[in-house]
Amino acid sequence: MPITLPQDLPAYDVLSKEGVMVISPDRAMHQDIRPLRIALLNLMPKKIQTENQFARLIGATPLQIELSLIRMSEHQTKNTAAEHMETFYRPFQDVRDEKFDGLIITGAPIEHLAFTDVTYWDELTEVMDWTQTNVQSTFGVCWGGMAMINHFHGVQKHLLPAKSFGCFRHRNLAPASPYLRGFSDDCVIPVSRWTEMRQEEIDAAPGLTTLLSSDVSGPCLVDDPAHRALYIFNHFEYDRDTLKQEYDRDIAAGTPINVPLNYYPDDDPARPPLNRWRSHAHLLYGNWINEIYQSTPYDISKIGQ
Repeated sequence: MPITLPQDLPAYDVLSKEGVMVISPDRAMHQDIRPLRIALLNLMPKKIQTENQFARLIGATPLQIELSLIRMSEHQTKNTAAEHMETFYRPFQDVRDEKFDGLIITGAPIEHLAFTDVTYWDELTEVMDWTQTNVQSTFGVCWGGMAMINHFHGVQKHLLPAKSFGCFRHRNLAPASPYLRGFSDDCVIPVSRWTEMRQEEIDAAPGLTTLLSSDVSGPCLVDDPAHRALYIFNHFEYDRDTLKQEYDRDIAAGTPINVPLNYYPDDDPARPPLNRWRSHAHLLYGNWINEIYQSTPYDISKIGQ
């Protein structure tokens, strides 16, 4: 089954050309099923790139997905055209009375700030509390996951002396988890962050289970069933060249940065990188969508009850 996207959203053409099943809202209305309503709270500066990445993953499942794009109500992006934001995004305050089967809260390049120093922190805490009554399952990604685990459990993020940057092997710690169905014993995941979450602090918070972890970059994927949430601190959604774009940007700006480890063949930036995480990325997001489908009520108004 397809993902429903507006025909003039850039992701519609991008995914159609890749072979992802995409349909317009008009066609979806004539199908006698209830699509899963998935919202993307997009905090990343490159909105369109992030839309493509997440739509690609959730659009690869056998279920019909209706994707809604949400932004912080007061925060104004500087990196995406105002026309795009006005056309495709709704502020959180406009959707707070609606219910969603799933919500993805993305990362944001604000790791150096204390959570309470983020200009939209108060509204984001409102969003996180709102998920407990209006969203069946929430997926916090990178900074978004760190924000959620901090808000619900008080787990702190810690600044690193150098950026954790590259593709690192992660161990499958919970093969029986429905979210890791089909996973290998280990997998490669892109990492790009200046902060970390510490396993001992996650272990000290009741009810949390770490599903994926790296000996190099630490805990990665955490299950929080009490809050119907998953937290991932790394970037399965990244494209093949996303780390390259970040590296090239920092080099051009004169920002001190190491070559992303285990990313380029022989760690040589002159050689094109390979995507070695795509299959596990589809598995994880497909498993998440399946768990939503298995647990969400058919009457969407009953979510949160």
